[in-house]
Amino acid sequence: MRYEGKIYRPPSEADAYILQATIGCSWNKCTYCDMYRDKKFAVRSMEEVLADIKLAAATYGADVQKVFVADGDALILDMASWRTILAACKDAFPSLRRVSCYAMASNILEKSEAELTELCTSGLTQLYIGPESGDDPTLKRIAKGSTAQDHVEAAQRAHAAGMKTSVIFLLGAGGIERSQEHALASAELATAMNPRFLSALTLTVVPGTPIARAEEKGLFTMPDIPTTLRELRTFVANANPADSIFRTNHASNRLPIAGRLPRDRNDIVAAIDGALNGDVPLRPDWQRGL
Repeated sequence: MRYEGKIYRPPSEADAYILQATIGCSWNKCTYCDMYRDKKFAVRSMEEVLADIKLAAATYGADVQKVFVADGDALILDMASWRTILAACKDAFPSLRRVSCYAMASNILEKSEAELTELCTSGLTQLYIGPESGDDPTLKRIAKGSTAQDHVEAAQRAHAAGMKTSVIFLLGAGGIERSQEHALASAELATAMNPRFLSALTLTVVPGTPIARAEEKGLFTMPDIPTTLRELRTFVANANPADSIFRTNHASNRLPIAGRLPRDRNDIVAAIDGALNGDVPLRPDWQRGL
């Protein structure tokens, strides 16, 4: 397949065909993120996108059950583009079960409820949203571009359209000074967003990013391992969605755990306590990464 630059996808899309419909991220200002800093945002020509779908169909055909549309916030594509892409995927992949993409809260809120419903009906049934924090001061400092309430409204609109959401929070994003506030507010936001899938990642301070420069100046301090584990414990103990599949299986995390919230809350908290007490081993650094 043809791709420009590095390509990222969620862990749950490991078996998906990745279709690059946009290049980079339209926002690309988050202080912690270097995923798309080497790219200038652009929408790929529909001719190229359709040619890639045709090539994937010829190569993989009926084996394609999932399509993940990249790059960073592909939902920003206009409706005409999405209609064309979704129709082409439906025609090309007879076993297709779902199409998904990353989305910012602003991407969702820029589309009407009728448009989101149309997209869902046409096959775009899952959105990956990364508020990273529910703490507005933290959201402002990491330059997320949206407030906690924006994310609540975006999730409500996506759910009303029939879409599933997978919501991502970032341990350590509040630094040491807002660690507890970040964890509690993130649990509150997870409850309000009520996603089908919920995950926690751990912040990695990447050289060259704004947050790395802030760290060099003493303006940001990444919490240590016990503090990030306590953040995770606070988050799990207080998040109360209706029924979310919860994972910390991303490579950035030191403690891979899985379950459902709130059903498995006590078991998950016990596993975190075991890690804090030294009874449950942590993933070694050589196994961790972005």
